[in-house]
Amino acid sequence: MLDFSKSDGLVPVIVQDAQTLEVLMLGYMNEEAWQKTQAEKRVTFFSRSKNRLWTKGEESGNFLEVVGLHIDCDKDTVLIKARPAGPTCHTGSRSCFNTDFNQNFLLELERIIKHRYEFPSDESYVNRLRSKGINKIAQKVGEEAVETVIAALTETEHDFINETSDLLFHLLVLLREKGISLETIAKNLEGRHQ
Repeated sequence: MLDFSKSDGLVPVIVQDAQTLEVLMLGYMNEEAWQKTQAEKRVTFFSRSKNRLWTKGEESGNFLEVVGLHIDCDKDTVLIKARPAGPTCHTGSRSCFNTDFNQNFLLELERIIKHRYEFPSDESYVNRLRSKGINKIAQKVGEEAVETVIAALTETEHDFINETSDLLFHLLVLLREKGISLETIAKNLEGRHQ
């Protein structure tokens, strides 16, 4: 249970993208905002400037859908893992902290590929590749793996980086085709490490 008694009835709330793990914003909740967030599965804050509850996205439509709620060890701070429905910051930025780049872009790319699967488009390379079936997707992974090895042994660092990028991209498409997430792979690797 959260302890709202320490800071005039408010607790700080850190919102993190559930997939990329990027910190999106910091806000505050009172007990009513906490209850509403849990009930509606959308992040609601207490606005200190407006002196009222406000649900992130109530005007823009860029809601923060709750994926997980985590209370710290002192029970006076919340970490919310959320799925953003668009830019989080009122400036139009992905994050209120305006980080230079998404350090977990592989996770973001996984989300983009998932979106291509759910909303196919003829202009999308992912959908054109997918339409050729799993054999073609797996073949592309094999081709890119060979090209990565060749680049590592005989080509420039720039070539190696490009080939590795192609390999990882096509591997992500293959994982999506098989219905396996990077999270599943990460958990498997973590289990092997122990």
